[in-house]
Amino acid sequence: MDLSNNSSSAATKKVAMTRGLVLLFAFCCGAIVANIYYAQPIISLIAPDIGMSSGSASLIVSLTQIGYAIGLFFLVPLADLVENRRLMIMTLVITILSLIAAGLAEQPSVFLIVAVLIGFSSVSVQMLVPLAAHLASEETRGRVVGGIMGGLLLGILLARPLSSLITDHFGWRTVFLGAAALMVMISIVVALTIPKWQPTHRASYGQLLMSLGQLIRHEPVLRQRALYQGLMFAAFSLFWTAVPLALSGEFGLTQSQIAIFSLVGAIGAIAAPLSGRLADAGHTRRASQLAMMLGIVSFLPAFIRPVYGVIGLAVTGVALDFAVQMNMVLGQRAVYALAANSRGRLNALYVTSIFIGGAVGSSVASPLYEYGKWIAVAVVGSALSLTALMIFWVVSHRAKQNLMTKTITAKHCH
Repeated sequence: MDLSNNSSSAATKKVAMTRGLVLLFAFCCGAIVANIYYAQPIISLIAPDIGMSSGSASLIVSLTQIGYAIGLFFLVPLADLVENRRLMIMTLVITILSLIAAGLAEQPSVFLIVAVLIGFSSVSVQMLVPLAAHLASEETRGRVVGGIMGGLLLGILLARPLSSLITDHFGWRTVFLGAAALMVMISIVVALTIPKWQPTHRASYGQLLMSLGQLIRHEPVLRQRALYQGLMFAAFSLFWTAVPLALSGEFGLTQSQIAIFSLVGAIGAIAAPLSGRLADAGHTRRASQLAMMLGIVSFLPAFIRPVYGVIGLAVTGVALDFAVQMNMVLGQRAVYALAANSRGRLNALYVTSIFIGGAVGSSVASPLYEYGKWIAVAVVGSALSLTALMIFWVVSHRAKQNLMTKTITAKHCH
Protein backbone atom coordinates (compact mmCIF):
# COMPACT_ATOMS: atom_id res chain seq x y z
CA MET A 1 0.00 0.00 0.00
CA ASP A 2 1.57 3.31 -1.06
CA LEU A 3 0.65 5.76 1.63
CA SER A 4 2.80 8.49 0.12
CA ASN A 5 0.28 9.16 -2.60
CA ASN A 6 -2.70 9.50 -0.32
CA SER A 7 -4.18 12.93 -1.08
CA SER A 8 -6.18 13.32 2.09
CA SER A 9 -5.47 16.11 4.54
CA ALA A 10 -5.58 16.13 8.28
CA ALA A 11 -9.02 16.09 9.76
CA THR A 12 -8.35 19.06 11.97
CA LYS A 13 -9.04 22.72 11.42
CA LYS A 14 -5.88 24.46 10.23
CA VAL A 15 -4.30 26.82 12.75
CA ALA A 16 -2.29 29.80 11.53
CA MET A 17 1.42 29.71 12.40
CA THR A 18 1.66 33.06 14.16
CA ARG A 19 5.01 34.47 15.28
CA GLY A 20 4.18 33.52 18.86
CA LEU A 21 3.40 29.94 17.90
CA VAL A 22 6.63 29.70 15.87
CA LEU A 23 8.59 30.90 18.93
CA LEU A 24 6.79 28.37 21.13
CA PHE A 25 7.57 25.53 18.70
CA ALA A 26 11.21 26.71 18.56
CA PHE A 27 11.52 26.76 22.36
CA CYS A 28 10.01 23.27 22.74
CA CYS A 29 12.23 21.89 19.97
CA GLY A 30 15.36 23.38 21.54
CA ALA A 31 14.52 22.11 25.03
CA ILE A 32 13.75 18.57 23.84
CA VAL A 33 16.69 18.13 21.47
CA ALA A 34 19.08 19.36 24.18
CA ASN A 35 18.56 16.02 25.96
CA ILE A 36 20.69 14.30 23.30
CA TYR A 37 23.66 16.62 23.87
CA TYR A 38 23.89 17.21 27.61
CA ALA A 39 26.35 14.33 28.02
CA GLN A 40 28.69 15.35 25.18
CA PRO A 41 31.03 17.79 27.02
CA ILE A 42 30.98 15.87 30.33
CA ILE A 43 31.65 12.29 29.18
CA SER A 44 35.13 12.47 30.74
CA LEU A 45 33.45 13.01 34.14
CA ILE A 46 30.54 10.58 33.72
CA ALA A 47 32.71 7.65 32.56
CA PRO A 48 34.96 7.22 35.65
CA ASP A 49 32.02 7.80 38.00
CA ILE A 50 30.06 4.85 36.57
CA GLY A 51 33.08 2.63 35.90
CA MET A 52 33.67 3.20 32.18
CA SER A 53 37.09 3.49 30.53
CA SER A 54 38.06 6.77 28.87
CA GLY A 55 38.45 5.03 25.51
CA SER A 56 34.81 3.90 25.51
CA ALA A 57 33.41 7.18 26.91
CA SER A 58 32.27 8.40 23.48
CA LEU A 59 29.86 5.42 23.40
CA ILE A 60 27.60 7.50 25.66
CA VAL A 61 27.17 10.08 22.89
CA SER A 62 27.00 7.67 19.95
CA LEU A 63 24.45 5.34 21.64
CA THR A 64 22.22 8.32 22.43
CA GLN A 65 22.33 9.29 18.75
CA ILE A 66 21.71 5.69 17.66
CA GLY A 67 18.67 5.62 19.96
CA TYR A 68 17.51 8.85 18.35
CA ALA A 69 17.89 7.30 14.87
CA ILE A 70 15.86 4.23 15.96
CA GLY A 71 13.15 6.49 17.37
CA LEU A 72 13.06 8.50 14.17
CA PHE A 73 12.52 5.38 12.10
CA PHE A 74 9.97 3.62 14.33
CA LEU A 75 8.20 6.44 16.25
CA VAL A 76 8.13 9.54 14.05
CA PRO A 77 6.21 7.85 11.17
CA LEU A 78 3.31 7.49 13.62
CA ALA A 79 2.84 11.26 13.21
CA ASP A 80 1.18 10.41 9.86
CA LEU A 81 -1.22 8.04 11.64
CA VAL A 82 -1.83 9.13 15.27
CA GLU A 83 -3.03 12.46 16.66
CA ASN A 84 0.21 14.41 16.97
CA ARG A 85 -0.18 16.16 20.33
CA ARG A 86 -1.12 12.96 22.18
CA LEU A 87 1.78 11.12 20.52
CA MET A 88 4.24 13.82 21.63
CA ILE A 89 3.02 13.75 25.24
CA MET A 90 3.33 9.94 25.44
CA THR A 91 6.88 10.16 24.06
CA LEU A 92 7.82 12.92 26.50
CA VAL A 93 6.77 10.72 29.43
CA ILE A 94 9.37 8.14 28.33
CA THR A 95 11.96 10.96 28.08
CA ILE A 96 11.23 12.09 31.65
CA LEU A 97 11.61 8.58 33.08
CA SER A 98 14.81 7.96 31.08
CA LEU A 99 16.45 11.20 32.25
CA ILE A 100 15.65 10.38 35.89
CA ALA A 101 17.18 6.92 35.41
CA ALA A 102 20.33 8.47 33.90
CA GLY A 103 20.70 10.79 36.88
CA LEU A 104 20.50 7.83 39.28
CA ALA A 105 22.53 5.24 37.29
CA GLU A 106 25.55 3.63 38.99
CA GLN A 107 26.55 0.97 36.42
CA PRO A 108 27.91 1.57 32.87
CA SER A 109 25.53 -0.97 31.31
CA VAL A 110 22.52 0.71 32.92
CA PHE A 111 23.64 4.17 31.83
CA LEU A 112 24.26 3.06 28.23
CA ILE A 113 20.79 1.46 27.99
CA VAL A 114 19.23 4.63 29.39
CA ALA A 115 21.29 6.72 26.93
CA VAL A 116 19.65 4.80 24.07
CA LEU A 117 16.19 5.46 25.59
CA ILE A 118 16.90 9.19 26.01
CA GLY A 119 17.74 9.40 22.32
CA PHE A 120 14.84 7.14 21.33
CA SER A 121 12.22 9.21 23.16
CA SER A 122 13.60 12.67 22.29
CA VAL A 123 12.28 12.26 18.74
CA SER A 124 9.14 14.16 19.76
CA VAL A 125 11.06 17.18 18.49
CA GLN A 126 10.82 15.72 14.98
CA MET A 127 7.05 15.48 15.35
CA LEU A 128 6.86 19.21 16.06
CA VAL A 129 8.79 20.26 12.92
CA PRO A 130 6.56 18.54 10.31
CA LEU A 131 3.49 19.67 12.29
CA ALA A 132 4.68 23.26 11.85
CA ALA A 133 5.20 22.60 8.13
CA HIS A 134 1.59 21.35 7.92
CA LEU A 135 0.26 24.46 9.64
CA ALA A 136 2.36 26.95 7.64
CA SER A 137 1.32 28.30 4.23
CA GLU A 138 3.35 27.31 1.16
CA GLU A 139 4.91 30.76 0.73
CA THR A 140 6.06 30.98 4.38
CA ARG A 141 6.98 27.33 4.99
CA GLY A 142 10.72 27.82 4.59
CA ARG A 143 10.74 30.79 6.98
CA VAL A 144 8.62 28.94 9.57
CA VAL A 145 10.71 25.77 9.43
CA GLY A 146 13.89 27.87 9.47
CA GLY A 147 12.78 29.74 12.58
CA ILE A 148 11.92 26.54 14.41
CA MET A 149 15.16 24.88 13.31
CA GLY A 150 16.98 27.92 14.71
CA GLY A 151 15.47 27.06 18.10
CA LEU A 152 16.47 23.44 17.62
CA LEU A 153 20.08 24.35 16.85
CA LEU A 154 20.20 26.69 19.85
CA GLY A 155 19.06 23.75 21.97
CA ILE A 156 21.87 21.61 20.57
CA LEU A 157 24.52 24.30 21.09
CA LEU A 158 23.34 25.62 24.48
CA ALA A 159 22.98 22.10 25.91
CA ARG A 160 26.77 21.75 26.08
CA PRO A 161 27.66 24.93 27.99
CA LEU A 162 24.65 24.47 30.27
CA SER A 163 25.64 20.90 31.19
CA SER A 164 29.28 21.98 31.68
CA LEU A 165 28.30 24.81 34.03
CA ILE A 166 25.86 22.70 36.04
CA THR A 167 28.40 19.86 36.30
CA ASP A 168 31.10 22.27 37.48
CA HIS A 169 28.95 23.52 40.36
CA PHE A 170 26.49 20.72 41.19
CA GLY A 171 27.78 17.51 39.57
CA TRP A 172 26.81 15.71 36.36
CA ARG A 173 23.80 13.90 37.85
CA THR A 174 22.05 17.24 38.42
CA VAL A 175 22.17 17.82 34.65
CA PHE A 176 19.91 14.84 33.93
CA LEU A 177 17.60 15.32 36.90
CA GLY A 178 17.19 19.01 35.99
CA ALA A 179 16.49 18.05 32.37
CA ALA A 180 13.75 15.68 33.59
CA ALA A 181 12.12 18.57 35.49
CA LEU A 182 12.29 20.75 32.36
CA MET A 183 10.62 17.99 30.31
CA VAL A 184 7.75 17.87 32.81
CA MET A 185 7.22 21.58 32.15
CA ILE A 186 7.49 21.09 28.36
CA SER A 187 4.93 18.28 28.41
CA ILE A 188 2.48 20.61 30.18
CA VAL A 189 3.16 23.35 27.61
CA VAL A 190 2.59 20.89 24.76
CA ALA A 191 -0.66 19.67 26.30
CA LEU A 192 -2.04 23.19 26.80
CA THR A 193 -0.81 25.12 23.75
CA ILE A 194 0.23 22.95 20.78
CA PRO A 195 -2.65 22.55 18.26
CA LYS A 196 -4.08 19.08 17.66
CA TRP A 197 -3.36 17.47 14.30
CA GLN A 198 -5.24 14.28 13.40
CA PRO A 199 -4.06 12.63 10.16
CA THR A 200 -6.75 10.88 8.11
CA HIS A 201 -4.65 7.85 7.11
CA ARG A 202 -6.42 4.56 7.80
CA ALA A 203 -3.54 2.10 7.61
CA SER A 204 -1.82 -0.31 9.96
CA TYR A 205 1.51 0.47 11.61
CA GLY A 206 3.12 -2.27 9.50
CA GLN A 207 1.83 -0.68 6.29
CA LEU A 208 3.12 2.67 7.49
CA LEU A 209 6.63 1.27 8.02
CA MET A 210 6.54 -0.57 4.67
CA SER A 211 5.73 2.73 2.95
CA LEU A 212 9.08 4.10 4.17
CA GLY A 213 10.86 1.87 1.68
CA GLN A 214 8.61 3.13 -1.10
CA LEU A 215 9.39 6.74 -0.21
CA ILE A 216 13.13 6.03 -0.30
CA ARG A 217 12.86 4.31 -3.72
CA HIS A 218 10.57 6.87 -5.33
CA GLU A 219 12.03 10.13 -3.98
CA PRO A 220 15.59 10.80 -5.24
CA VAL A 221 15.56 14.27 -3.64
CA LEU A 222 15.03 12.62 -0.25
CA ARG A 223 17.97 10.24 -0.81
CA GLN A 224 20.26 13.03 -1.97
CA ARG A 225 19.45 15.55 0.75
CA ALA A 226 19.72 12.86 3.46
CA LEU A 227 23.17 11.84 2.20
CA TYR A 228 24.46 15.43 2.01
CA GLN A 229 23.28 16.28 5.50
CA GLY A 230 24.35 12.93 6.96
CA LEU A 231 27.94 13.64 5.90
CA MET A 232 27.76 17.24 7.13
CA PHE A 233 26.29 16.20 10.48
CA ALA A 234 29.00 13.56 10.90
CA ALA A 235 31.55 16.40 10.71
CA PHE A 236 29.45 18.44 13.17
CA SER A 237 29.28 15.60 15.73
CA LEU A 238 32.95 14.77 15.23
CA PHE A 239 33.90 18.36 16.04
CA TRP A 240 31.68 18.82 19.10
CA THR A 241 32.61 15.44 20.62
CA ALA A 242 36.36 15.94 20.08
CA VAL A 243 36.69 19.65 20.90
CA PRO A 244 36.12 19.28 24.70
CA LEU A 245 38.97 16.74 24.70
CA ALA A 246 41.25 19.22 22.92
CA LEU A 247 40.21 22.17 25.09
CA SER A 248 40.80 20.32 28.37
CA GLY A 249 43.79 18.20 27.26
CA GLU A 250 45.80 20.61 25.10
CA PHE A 251 44.75 23.99 26.51
CA GLY A 252 43.85 23.11 30.12
CA LEU A 253 40.38 24.68 30.07
CA THR A 254 37.99 23.95 32.95
CA GLN A 255 34.39 22.80 32.43
CA SER A 256 33.17 26.38 32.94
CA GLN A 257 35.63 27.68 30.35
CA ILE A 258 34.57 24.95 27.91
CA ALA A 259 30.98 26.08 28.54
CA ILE A 260 31.85 29.64 27.52
CA PHE A 261 33.57 28.28 24.42
CA SER A 262 30.45 26.32 23.49
CA LEU A 263 28.35 29.49 23.66
CA VAL A 264 30.35 30.87 20.73
CA GLY A 265 28.98 28.11 18.53
CA ALA A 266 25.44 29.35 19.14
CA ILE A 267 26.16 32.19 16.70
CA GLY A 268 25.66 29.60 13.95
CA ALA A 269 21.94 29.47 14.77
CA ILE A 270 21.38 32.62 12.69
CA ALA A 271 21.82 30.40 9.61
CA ALA A 272 18.38 28.81 10.10
CA PRO A 273 16.08 31.78 9.38
CA LEU A 274 18.46 33.00 6.67
CA SER A 275 18.51 29.66 4.85
CA GLY A 276 14.72 29.35 5.18
CA ARG A 277 14.29 32.68 3.40
CA LEU A 278 16.79 31.67 0.70
CA ALA A 279 14.83 28.45 0.11
CA ASP A 280 11.52 30.33 -0.13
CA ALA A 281 13.16 32.64 -2.70
CA GLY A 282 14.28 29.68 -4.86
CA HIS A 283 18.03 29.73 -4.10
CA THR A 284 18.29 26.21 -2.65
CA ARG A 285 20.95 24.92 -5.06
CA ARG A 286 23.40 27.83 -4.68
CA ALA A 287 22.90 28.07 -0.93
CA SER A 288 23.49 24.31 -0.52
CA GLN A 289 26.74 24.55 -2.45
CA LEU A 290 27.85 27.49 -0.30
CA ALA A 291 27.03 25.58 2.91
CA MET A 292 29.12 22.56 1.87
CA MET A 293 32.07 24.75 0.83
CA LEU A 294 31.91 26.53 4.18
CA GLY A 295 31.91 23.14 5.93
CA ILE A 296 35.17 22.26 4.17
CA VAL A 297 37.04 25.52 4.88
CA SER A 298 35.78 25.73 8.48
CA PHE A 299 38.55 23.31 9.55
CA LEU A 300 41.25 25.42 7.86
CA PRO A 301 42.54 27.06 11.10
CA ALA A 302 43.86 23.67 12.26
CA PHE A 303 46.35 23.66 9.39
CA ILE A 304 47.63 27.21 9.98
CA ARG A 305 50.07 27.12 12.89
CA PRO A 306 49.66 30.75 14.11
CA VAL A 307 45.87 30.41 14.01
CA TYR A 308 45.58 27.00 15.68
CA GLY A 309 44.48 27.53 19.26
CA VAL A 310 41.31 28.25 21.20
CA ILE A 311 40.42 31.11 18.83
CA GLY A 312 41.02 28.91 15.79
CA LEU A 313 38.77 26.21 17.27
CA ALA A 314 36.07 28.82 17.93
CA VAL A 315 36.23 30.00 14.31
CA THR A 316 35.81 26.40 13.17
CA GLY A 317 32.85 25.91 15.53
CA VAL A 318 30.96 28.99 14.34
CA ALA A 319 31.60 28.38 10.63
CA LEU A 320 30.78 24.65 10.84
CA ASP A 321 27.58 25.22 12.84
CA PHE A 322 26.47 27.85 10.32
CA ALA A 323 27.18 25.53 7.37
CA VAL A 324 25.48 22.48 8.88
CA GLN A 325 22.40 24.40 9.98
CA MET A 326 22.02 26.10 6.61
CA ASN A 327 22.21 22.80 4.74
CA MET A 328 19.82 21.18 7.21
CA VAL A 329 17.03 23.74 6.67
CA LEU A 330 17.52 23.79 2.89
CA GLY A 331 17.22 20.02 2.85
CA GLN A 332 14.11 19.99 5.03
CA ARG A 333 12.43 22.60 2.84
CA ALA A 334 13.12 20.46 -0.26
CA VAL A 335 11.98 17.22 1.43
CA TYR A 336 8.76 18.71 2.84
CA ALA A 337 7.79 19.88 -0.65
CA LEU A 338 7.70 16.30 -1.96
CA ALA A 339 4.41 15.06 -0.45
CA ALA A 340 2.37 17.03 2.08
CA ASN A 341 0.56 14.00 3.52
CA SER A 342 3.82 12.10 4.10
CA ARG A 343 5.80 14.77 5.95
CA GLY A 344 6.06 12.75 9.15
CA ARG A 345 7.64 9.81 7.34
CA LEU A 346 9.74 11.97 5.02
CA ASN A 347 11.10 13.82 8.06
CA ALA A 348 11.74 10.51 9.83
CA LEU A 349 13.80 9.17 6.94
CA TYR A 350 15.66 12.44 6.41
CA VAL A 351 16.63 12.96 10.05
CA THR A 352 17.33 9.24 10.67
CA SER A 353 20.00 9.37 7.98
CA ILE A 354 21.41 12.55 9.49
CA PHE A 355 21.73 11.08 12.98
CA ILE A 356 23.28 7.88 11.68
CA GLY A 357 25.97 10.18 10.29
CA GLY A 358 26.10 11.98 13.64
CA ALA A 359 26.50 8.70 15.54
CA VAL A 360 29.38 7.68 13.26
CA GLY A 361 31.07 11.06 13.71
CA SER A 362 30.82 11.05 17.50
CA SER A 363 31.84 7.38 17.85
CA VAL A 364 35.16 7.93 16.03
CA ALA A 365 35.92 11.25 17.78
CA SER A 366 37.71 9.87 20.87
CA PRO A 367 39.89 7.25 19.10
CA LEU A 368 40.65 9.66 16.24
CA TYR A 369 41.75 12.38 18.66
CA GLU A 370 43.87 9.91 20.65
CA TYR A 371 45.50 8.72 17.41
CA GLY A 372 46.34 11.99 15.68
CA LYS A 373 45.21 14.83 17.96
CA TRP A 374 43.30 17.78 16.44
CA ILE A 375 44.95 17.59 12.99
CA ALA A 376 43.43 14.13 12.47
CA VAL A 377 40.00 15.44 13.50
CA ALA A 378 40.32 18.39 11.09
CA VAL A 379 41.38 16.19 8.15
CA VAL A 380 38.43 13.82 8.57
CA GLY A 381 35.97 16.65 9.30
CA SER A 382 36.85 18.60 6.15
CA ALA A 383 36.90 15.37 4.10
CA LEU A 384 33.29 14.62 5.11
CA SER A 385 32.03 17.99 3.83
CA LEU A 386 34.18 17.63 0.70
CA THR A 387 32.58 14.26 -0.02
CA ALA A 388 29.11 15.82 0.28
CA LEU A 389 30.07 18.63 -2.12
CA MET A 390 31.52 16.22 -4.70
CA ILE A 391 28.36 14.09 -4.66
CA PHE A 392 26.28 17.28 -4.96
CA TRP A 393 28.26 18.32 -8.06
CA VAL A 394 27.83 14.88 -9.67
CA VAL A 395 24.06 14.91 -9.04
CA SER A 396 23.74 18.48 -10.37
CA HIS A 397 25.77 17.62 -13.50
CA ARG A 398 23.58 14.60 -14.23
CA ALA A 399 20.43 16.66 -13.73
CA LYS A 400 21.69 19.24 -16.25
CA GLN A 401 22.55 16.50 -18.76
CA ASN A 402 19.10 14.93 -18.39
CA LEU A 403 17.45 18.32 -18.89
CA MET A 404 19.49 18.98 -22.04
CA THR A 405 18.62 15.52 -23.40
CA LYS A 406 14.91 16.11 -22.79
CA THR A 407 15.11 19.55 -24.46
CA ILE A 408 16.85 18.13 -27.57
CA THR A 409 14.35 15.25 -27.76
CA ALA A 410 11.43 17.66 -27.50
CA LYS A 411 12.84 19.81 -30.34
CA HIS A 412 13.26 16.76 -32.58
CA CYS A 413 9.68 15.67 -31.86
CA HIS A 414 8.42 19.07 -33.04
